[in-house]
Amino acid sequence: MKRVFKYIMLLLTISLLSGCLYPKEKLKQNQIPYEVQISTVQSAVEQYKEVNGGLLPIKTRDMSTPIYQKYPIEFGKLIPKYIGEAPGSAYENGGDFLYVLVNVETNPSVKLLDLKVTEKISDLHLRLDVYRQQNGYPPVKDVINKDYFTLDYEKLGLKEEPYVVSPYTGNNLPFFIDSDANIYVDYRIDLAKALSENTHSFKKGDDIREILVVHSNFVPAHSVPYTIDPEKNEPIFLSK
Repeated sequence: MKRVFKYIMLLLTISLLSGCLYPKEKLKQNQIPYEVQISTVQSAVEQYKEVNGGLLPIKTRDMSTPIYQKYPIEFGKLIPKYIGEAPGSAYENGGDFLYVLVNVETNPSVKLLDLKVTEKISDLHLRLDVYRQQNGYPPVKDVINKDYFTLDYEKLGLKEEPYVVSPYTGNNLPFFIDSDANIYVDYRIDLAKALSENTHSFKKGDDIREILVVHSNFVPAHSVPYTIDPEKNEPIFLSK
């Protein structure tokens, strides 16, 4: 009986140690700087494109897909010929980011889409859907303009306003909805900072989200188009 007990304890110990070691290995992999991981994927994409006559290793998405979610990289097309495995930060390898391409027609470039934002929006959508089923309309708090509105989060059962942490500035970014109750992140704080700190030639009517993409490794997940108020050099919503 004692032998059986010792054997069981040995198995439990091995199991616990294995469970501890695996996250450490994954953590070590995820600690590789984003720049290095992105550079590795960028090189693989360029090799794939050259060998395959200009084709890109991307998943097919509907034309109505938002621009920054439209061209996710399909690592299955890169592994193992062009890259050993997906980076530790990639969703496909247990990470928090979706690797996407921007400027696919002129200069395909690898960027990151933060899936923690997607997860937060998904959770908020569940609450919003329940409220709409019970009341027939979303709990609007304030009107931003004719297209966009803020939510009354207390009516959704939340004690405080939810937010996501900006990958650009570290600021807390709020959410808003459109007339169809789609939920978006408000990037005006980040855009205002980027406009003030970087030289640009935007004019009213241009989509200025590009300035966030050019000067960082990230795309503005779940965003809407913004343009510029040229007199104030400030971001404003681009009308639908």
